[in-house]
Amino acid sequence: MAAFFSRGSLGFVRNYSSGVHLNDVVIVSAVRTPIGSFGGSLSSLTAPQLGAVAIQGAIERAGIPKEEVKEVLMGNVLQANIGQAPARQATLFAGLPKSTVCTTINKVCASGMKSVMIGAQMLMCGEQDVILAGGMESMSNVPFYMKRGETSYGGLRLNDGVVFDGLTDVYNGIHMGNCAENTARNMNISREEQDDYAISSYKRTAQAQKDGIFRNEVIPVSVKQKKGKISKKFVLSV
Repeated sequence: MAAFFSRGSLGFVRNYSSGVHLNDVVIVSAVRTPIGSFGGSLSSLTAPQLGAVAIQGAIERAGIPKEEVKEVLMGNVLQANIGQAPARQATLFAGLPKSTVCTTINKVCASGMKSVMIGAQMLMCGEQDVILAGGMESMSNVPFYMKRGETSYGGLRLNDGVVFDGLTDVYNGIHMGNCAENTARNMNISREEQDDYAISSYKRTAQAQKDGIFRNEVIPVSVKQKKGKISKKFVLSV
């Protein structure tokens, strides 16, 4: 997802905040890509590539030149094996100038939200006039980790990057799934209630897709196929 921010009237003259007054901030565009399943249709694209699609879509919806975007903030948690500076990758892949200031934010699940918060605060203080902020992730492309050094007796041990860096608390070793189990137990939420809620959520999502509720926020993603140059566009959230 990428969200586009600008001050009030979209004026591009720098206006630093003074005294107790803070600039008004408005969202002029907000889009997201479809949500792909693990190892599914979007797995051939890295997080920065998916982020670039969202960035392009947000700029097009905003209707302003790419050159007017002075700073990009993108949240990204699982960064192993996707290359240096993921936010800059997404920015350049989207066709923005090399002079664009880029920052990658990692606050685990709140990374994208924190990017938006920082962007809004910068606009309120007048540090920038147009900022693009959002988040990007591709769990399908997260590698397994292996320690360096001499191979120990008994073979190698691999750590799943998704579990190790994305889902396990480093301080107590508790997996996020166990946190959900603890919450359900403490709040007396039965398995049946959880299943009913999940089924209801899927039904509401399917109905929302059918009714076109997501039409204005979900943008298509083109994916190159193995044979030829034919691309397939995925336009629905799954």
